Amino acid sequence: MIGLITGQVQHLMAPTACIMTASGVGYDIELPLPSFCQLQLEQQASIWTHFHVREDAQLLYGFIDRKERDVFRQLIKINGVGAKMALAMLSAMSAAELKMHVEQDSEVALTRIPGIGKKTAQRLLIELKDKLKNIEVDNSSLEFSLEPVVISAEGSIIAEVEGALISLGYKEKEAQQAIKAAKSEGVAFNDTQSLLKATLQQMSKF
Repeated sequence: MIGLITGQVQHLMAPTACIMTASGVGYDIELPLPSFCQLQLEQQASIWTHFHVREDAQLLYGFIDRKERDVFRQLIKINGVGAKMALAMLSAMSAAELKMHVEQDSEVALTRIPGIGKKTAQRLLIELKDKLKNIEVDNSSLEFSLEPVVISAEGSIIAEVEGALISLGYKEKEAQQAIKAAKSEGVAFNDTQSLLKATLQQMSKF
């Protein structure tokens, strides 16, 4: 089991990062968008990982926070919740927010996540109560911080953000609408991470 990878960030293409270890091996790791936004090119990073084996692929999912990985592992134990949906959930909200919504029986909050309808949200609220109650998460930071990775071309930034959202299950129209709303705030986005953060904040309002 690959549990923790430390190395230099060699490549970023949301939501996947390639981490080069000291032994010269590069690992492609898919992360929730808030975790992805904390990585910087050519900087050292330590990522807690979950090694996921399918018949057609061997995949690594990564998390900046070990407790977030614990929540991810609880999510994929639930019938009907695969790794992709679990990653989408932790991209739409932090582990602390998810736990808070479960404790408050907030069905509406869960239905904002792509792929989760009313019935699925109701089932998740029931099943997650016991699974999350003993997991301590950082309640002090419901918003993630980031150091941007600068990319010069605005078109590339928008395309990468849109592609990342679609890969997590959002519809193309939803992604485009959220990006447009983020850009309408009048802020200039010169990097993928800052536009991702603003877009995720907009999607939480839909």
